[in-house]
Amino acid sequence: MAFESLTDKLQEAFKSLKSKGKISEDDVNRALRQVRTALLEADVNFKVAKDFIARIKEKALGEEVFGSLNPVQTVVKIVNDELTELLGGTQSRIMIASKPPTIIMLVGLQGAGKTTTAGKLAVYLRKQGKHPMLVAADVYRPAAIKQLQVVGAQIDVPVFAKEEAGANPVDIAKEAIEASTHMLKDVVIIDTAGRLAIDEELMNELVNIKGAVHPHEILLVVDSMIGQDAVTTAETFNEKLGLDGVILTKLDGDARGGAALSIKAVTGTPIKFTGTSEKMDGLEVFYPDRMASRILDLGDFKSLLESVQGAIDEEEAKEMAKKMAKNNFTLDDFLSQMQQVRKLGPLQNILGLLPGMGKIKDQLKDIDMDSKEIRRIEAIIKSMTKAERTNPNILNGSRRKRIAEGSGMRVQDVNRLLKQFEEARKMMKKMQSMRKGKRGMLPKLPFMG
Repeated sequence: MAFESLTDKLQEAFKSLKSKGKISEDDVNRALRQVRTALLEADVNFKVAKDFIARIKEKALGEEVFGSLNPVQTVVKIVNDELTELLGGTQSRIMIASKPPTIIMLVGLQGAGKTTTAGKLAVYLRKQGKHPMLVAADVYRPAAIKQLQVVGAQIDVPVFAKEEAGANPVDIAKEAIEASTHMLKDVVIIDTAGRLAIDEELMNELVNIKGAVHPHEILLVVDSMIGQDAVTTAETFNEKLGLDGVILTKLDGDARGGAALSIKAVTGTPIKFTGTSEKMDGLEVFYPDRMASRILDLGDFKSLLESVQGAIDEEEAKEMAKKMAKNNFTLDDFLSQMQQVRKLGPLQNILGLLPGMGKIKDQLKDIDMDSKEIRRIEAIIKSMTKAERTNPNILNGSRRKRIAEGSGMRVQDVNRLLKQFEEARKMMKKMQSMRKGKRGMLPKLPFMG
């Protein structure tokens, strides 16, 4: 999970302040030292971390934190605001040309995930009502053209390519743009060549493509897991080409997140998207304010509500809410909920969008939401009688053995499912109480009842 260790360290720093009824300047300095250490351990650029702490300290003194009714909340708010600014301040959108086609040029080193990202970007833009096409301008890497064609076929987006030997990437890009008009495509995504390292030949080619087609967006695709090397790469590409934005791939696999926290501050180039999974819909718009809230475990309701929209059956959700209110949540309901929530993605990611849910999501890390797991759960639940599904408390040893045999599973599998059911029921009760309580301020989400 991105920023996981940073989130934990920041929580520790704030916890040291919460334990005090009144905080002093020394307390704040001590907490900020912990924050600085956390940033450096997250592989944030040293100068960026130093300036970040200095701004927080200056604001903390200016806000009269020490005389406020809730000084800890004031400090957290200041950190949240500064994190948002560090990540870019506001969302940076893709520039769409007033006269089609919009030309987007993807650049980056080999292995960063440009080709896959080209497909993901096409899927995203199609959801926005656009008609994209892909261009195979990497004529050097073996099977690069074929790889893009496979991606294009997978998402049903046409790929412009010239497979004859000696094809020139600049000519390919120009011809593709001409072809887009006849094909009625209003977005052209050019997948350029990469290298294992930045060299003059690569940069000259990219500069020539830029000069020939005048792209509206030059986006650097960079692997977030290489940490500060990602920032150095962004600096070099920006100097040579003038980047319009960055797409950070593999952010879901980077527990530190230092590249995301450093790129905008060091290069001035905004992060526009993040790659969050290997699936073709695994590209997320980057919102600095939302990411800052996630890092501080303050929740991200906007992203959660956007995920819920269209994925949850509203009528079924209302019915589930009534059952939860009456404490009538059964194993049939549990299966139905899992099938709906699975559409939103991994359960831990969903819980990560709720405030203060860091510990709970760790408790539920064993609940897998993939289709294989759903089929396993379905087999076990359908091997139960109606009475057993309604009241799992009657499931003694002999009943569990019968269910295991009937579903082709082991007794341990049945026991694990029942434990997951209880954990889910507890989680829903906790979220309901959070929503009703003073701390809550949770929106009424369909899958929460």
